[in-house]
Amino acid sequence: MKSCKTARRFLAAALIICLLGSLGSAFAIDAGQARAVIGADLTQEQKDAVYATFGVTAGSVPELTVTNSEERTYLEGYVDSSVIGSRSISCVYIETLSEGSGLQVSCSNITWCTQEMYVNALVTAGISDAKLIVTAPFGVSGTAALTGIYKAYEDISGQPLNELAKLAGTQELVITAELADTVGNIDAVTIVNELKGILDQTKDMTDDELREQIRSIASQYNVTLTDGQVDQLLSLCRSLEGLSSDELKARVEQVQGILTSLAGAQETVTGILGSIKSFFEAMGNFFANLFN
Repeated sequence: MKSCKTARRFLAAALIICLLGSLGSAFAIDAGQARAVIGADLTQEQKDAVYATFGVTAGSVPELTVTNSEERTYLEGYVDSSVIGSRSISCVYIETLSEGSGLQVSCSNITWCTQEMYVNALVTAGISDAKLIVTAPFGVSGTAALTGIYKAYEDISGQPLNELAKLAGTQELVITAELADTVGNIDAVTIVNELKGILDQTKDMTDDELREQIRSIASQYNVTLTDGQVDQLLSLCRSLEGLSSDELKARVEQVQGILTSLAGAQETVTGILGSIKSFFEAMGNFFANLFN
């Protein structure tokens, strides 16, 4: 099961990242600018390991620090305190790319946030055309990295990102991650993106009407949501409605096309893994019968 989830996440990230190459960035930023954002609570040995993962030498790019306090600025109230933790560990390397290159995200030792979740949250926050490496010296949730990405992008551009967009991106990351725990990663991302595509309609809906719409979208993917999950998605919609619905819709429509293609890829991966599992089960039965 773990292997299947890993394969699905890899396929989702690869396909979505390829698609996002056509999206523009929020600011006109020269390509080739880089920042390393290090969690404030790393030891020197851990920092050395992180820079090795980045593939750059410490001091070769400007270094920023993200603290647990800064993390909580965006995450407090959206995610359980135990997930945020009391230390800032996850780190990120960001390098700007030429316009139209899209987002390239890779993760290691990040246990709660997936690549495609970062991509979706960053698009919502207005970040594009960048290569990002999100990592930690050991397995962590990865929540500090999103705050670090915001901080690095603003330092490179010299302009603040839209505060509402940053908060909405953070909220989206958290809700999608929590939803993925019960309905699966791809379904969670797809449901959220479906809602992002109809924000011009949800603005005119009452909360009860929007709840029904959320349940209707979920049912299309054979997903049954709890009342709490529906309310989380309702809250996310209300936050996203403060952004440009036309811009988000344009991006979501392209992402949805990739997710449709991904559905077939998922079946292939599941079939392959199922065949491998059946093979080893058959071998086990063969030897058991032989010795009996």
